[in-house]
Amino acid sequence: MQVDRLELEGFRNYERQTVAFDSKCNVIWGENAQGKTNLLEAIVYLSCGRSPRTRADRELIGFSKDEARLTGRITARGREFRIQADFMRGRRRKLWVNQVPAKTNAALSEVYNTVLFRPEDLFLIREGASVRRRFMDNALCQLRPRYAAALSAYNRAQEQKIRILRDSQEHSSLMDALPEFNAQMVFYGAVLIHYRHQFIRRLNEYAAVHHWECSGGRERLTIQYRTVSSIRNPAAELSVLREELRQHMDAHQTAEQAGRLCLSGPHKDDLLVEIDGREAKTYSSQGQTRTAALALKLAEREIYKNVSGEYPVLLLDDVLSELDPRRQDFVLNRIAGGQVFITCCEEDRLTNLLGGQVFHVKHGNIVC
Repeated sequence: MQVDRLELEGFRNYERQTVAFDSKCNVIWGENAQGKTNLLEAIVYLSCGRSPRTRADRELIGFSKDEARLTGRITARGREFRIQADFMRGRRRKLWVNQVPAKTNAALSEVYNTVLFRPEDLFLIREGASVRRRFMDNALCQLRPRYAAALSAYNRAQEQKIRILRDSQEHSSLMDALPEFNAQMVFYGAVLIHYRHQFIRRLNEYAAVHHWECSGGRERLTIQYRTVSSIRNPAAELSVLREELRQHMDAHQTAEQAGRLCLSGPHKDDLLVEIDGREAKTYSSQGQTRTAALALKLAEREIYKNVSGEYPVLLLDDVLSELDPRRQDFVLNRIAGGQVFITCCEEDRLTNLLGGQVFHVKHGNIVC
């Protein structure tokens, strides 16, 4: 998978820009707030129909602009694709794959995938559960179109349930609709648990190897999937998972109505990351948790390769500057085999080490 060419019009701070990329390595340098991250954001968006920085597409349109467009020429599975995203203030965005309208984000993910690694991902282990759920969701939405559809449906049902619980004291008749949304959360929640379990099982396998190597064979990393307590075996059939989810929801019904909170479901899932048998979030040093985060992101890339047969496009957004030389070398030695984009503030040793193409970004202009 590779991005051969990218066109940006009115996107963030880019007026109009066309750039062709190297098939292996692309080093993008420039001072802060010049457009380096915006460029990576565009590449990610065309792979999944979502920005890693905002939920509002209108924020992607440049100031004083009413429209924006992204166009990417992609090579994947031996074929060429043209992906386009059009943004208009006050109107819904439009997506296209080879000039055919794309109805869902999954249509883009079926063309190519991206793995984005940012400095904040180094705190993946130390942050709250919502950050690790987002890590799972971002990966699985690209890998499994059915998961993306189930997550969207689950979130809609959860939002409706929250509104019902919040407003039921003033409008008691709203409670009549609660069983319908409970049933939807059970139905789609089981799908989420099914795919999350499979993903974490593979993640644990690959990440353990990366962490062992990066720590010099001194530390063992394990990752476990934590979901609602009523699920005895997340690998069970969907029918079993749905029944156990229903039981858990029934058991929390009184507490949910009293607190007007949605307490039961996989929207509270988490990952338990341990190093040498101790919970990394609580007991590990900053260096250990950074090594674990590196291992998780590199493992994510391996999972994509295993599923699709091709490496996803890897984007390292100023992450190397946050690592010590040993961890920098570890990452750089493991990114061969696919297309890579690396942003940095200076045209430093990366150019000599990695080769490929070098781009300078200044005020929303890209110069080779």
